[in-house]
Amino acid sequence: MENNRLSQDEIDALLNGTSSTPDEPEAPEVHDLSDMERDAIGEIGNISFGSSATALSTLLNQKVDITTPNVTVIPRSKISDAFPEPYVAIEVNYTEGFSGSNLLVVEQSDAAIIADLMIGGDGKGADPSLGEIHLSAVQEAMNQMMGSAATSMSTVFK
Repeated sequence: MENNRLSQDEIDALLNGTSSTPDEPEAPEVHDLSDMERDAIGEIGNISFGSSATALSTLLNQKVDITTPNVTVIPRSKISDAFPEPYVAIEVNYTEGFSGSNLLVVEQSDAAIIADLMIGGDGKGADPSLGEIHLSAVQEAMNQMMGSAATSMSTVFK
């Protein structure tokens, strides 16, 4: 890593074999990452989802804090095992620059609070059943968050 920036070879190495699209066979499972790869992905996540938190904060008119990312490799086939509780997920596929996708997973109870705040509630005692209007609101919030993350990644990787 030169000048605190990843080279194209380093980016390709990080992305190699870690993503697939529904039309392609699943990439080989990656069982471990080097410390440098974990740090790089963690930093990318920190930058990307820091901007996502800012977007969510703006939408909700509430302070939103995030924790430092914890980088874990989970094969696509095991994602449902990794998130056994009710969750809401949105997948955004890259259309230019990278091949692959981002997956944002939010606990259903948090999604209910986000939706409640977006439709004018106070977020307290939000109904976790997520009706159609609530799903639409949380989808919009997650779209805004993912768009902000993608813009940040675009800036980082030029």
